[in-house]
Amino acid sequence: MHTDPVDVHPRVAVWERGTIAVVTAAFALWLVAWALVVPVFQAPDERAHVDATVQVALGNAWAAPGDLRILNAVMAAQQEQATSPAASWSSVTELLQRSPGTSGTVDQMTQHPPTAYLVGAAALRVAHYGDLRWDRAVEVLRLVDVGWTAALPLLAWATVRRLTRSPRAALVGALALFAVPQLASIASSVSNDAPVMLFGAVVAWLATRMLTGDLRRRTLLGLGVALGVLIWFKGTGLPAVPFVAVVVLAAGAGALPIVRRAGRTLTALVVAALVGAWWWLHNLVAYHHLQPNGYEQYRPPKPFPAGEGPELSHFLDVSWTTITRTFWGSPGGGAQVSIGALLTAVLTVVALGVVVVWGFRRGPGRRAALCLAVFPALLVAGQTWTSWSSYLSTTVVGATQGRYYFPAIVCLIALSAVAWRRIPRTRVGRRVLAALLGAGSVVLGGYGLAVVAAWFWNAARGPLTADGAARWAAGAPAPLWTVPVLLVPVAVALVGAVVRVALPTGADAGDEPTPGAAQRPGDAAGTPEGTPAGTAPEMQHGAGAVPEHDPGAGALGGRRAG
Repeated sequence: MHTDPVDVHPRVAVWERGTIAVVTAAFALWLVAWALVVPVFQAPDERAHVDATVQVALGNAWAAPGDLRILNAVMAAQQEQATSPAASWSSVTELLQRSPGTSGTVDQMTQHPPTAYLVGAAALRVAHYGDLRWDRAVEVLRLVDVGWTAALPLLAWATVRRLTRSPRAALVGALALFAVPQLASIASSVSNDAPVMLFGAVVAWLATRMLTGDLRRRTLLGLGVALGVLIWFKGTGLPAVPFVAVVVLAAGAGALPIVRRAGRTLTALVVAALVGAWWWLHNLVAYHHLQPNGYEQYRPPKPFPAGEGPELSHFLDVSWTTITRTFWGSPGGGAQVSIGALLTAVLTVVALGVVVVWGFRRGPGRRAALCLAVFPALLVAGQTWTSWSSYLSTTVVGATQGRYYFPAIVCLIALSAVAWRRIPRTRVGRRVLAALLGAGSVVLGGYGLAVVAAWFWNAARGPLTADGAARWAAGAPAPLWTVPVLLVPVAVALVGAVVRVALPTGADAGDEPTPGAAQRPGDAAGTPEGTPAGTAPEMQHGAGAVPEHDPGAGALGGRRAG
């Protein structure tokens, strides 16, 4: 009888499930707090994202790239924000009635697929947005993005747990999301980046499952569907297409012949194309470009002055300083709030250095690590190409945003987990380092939120002053007490999670082998528990998975796919 391959899952203790559930809930509350702390329209391109969503909610057509103009009502909302207290701000309907029509300012968002804006527009209609004060309508859209990204800790945990088989490393992987204040700012603002982060994380998780031996058809098809949905939202998901091709082609090497793996790769890509390629085919037919530039009217082509030309040193300097700053923490509509240029540079050098030195060492998990590195590497290459092309055509080094790497954030966390675990050589050392990394992530996240709150509401000072409280009352969408109500349970949950990381667990005695050390065949990173010692490499899930339709697949002791 033909069966799908068996996938033996790592054992997950009750305390793990409970802890990651608490951390995931804390992350959702954390994002809601960020949605309140960052003033409306003070996230990158938020005015344009809000305008595009409202236009869809109004039933306006999705215009050609560069043809959409921002509603006068949205411009009027910004004017109210600058000149009057929140208590006197208008409802959306009042703004539309008093300021009909469109302005002369381009809304560049129609260069993207309309998918995220359709979802946002549906949420606005459900909330009866016309009756809402306009800033609260924007908060509805921010909460939609919180909903998109709330599951990121769960996906990071599942990916690292699968890759390393370490409960402690998996929990630190979930906590690592708090170490990137910029991610929290983007995930809680109105943008099309939030669903891309979610489905990029799903793609990374399913890719990791395949690389560690889960070759079932449902995993393959799920990966194809997730990839198709990812590219349905934004072009920053397109580098996941070759990434998935590499993953599926590599998964099962040693167990499946190359022709079989090539066929599986084609299957995943065809499924993804059927789900999400429609927009990109439309662009090629309608505009003869895969990704038309809706920003061209903001930054038209411009030659260099006579005797001058592009300088590589200038390009690298702007790219490095801007990308590192806007990856770790530089919120604001103009990225004007920074957690510190030196801090972000040090964080980048350390994070990259650890991954480069320890992430790809020879061992059972090397193939998986190399494959997972493809996604962020392609994002770097694509952004560098776009930035350099912009520099050559406009004399401005553009498209240098750290958030463009967030679709691969789970890949980056997984690679970091592999690398950091290889530094200490003892179980105690791994436990201490994990506790330090978990605590450091929480502290860095809290510092980032404090810097942002102080900048926008308290004249860049701390602690909170009476003037800061008055500014909040005059311009925030909710009472000041809502922020501590949200953050107190977050703090309690995160402290508890860090303590849980620091405590010894049953994993210390079993499934946390020293990375790089001599191991039994069943101890390889990514090899599922329950694989008998001495089993041939081609039968181990970390080295080469059980092939599909293997009549003897049940011999490994895992559950049979339904």
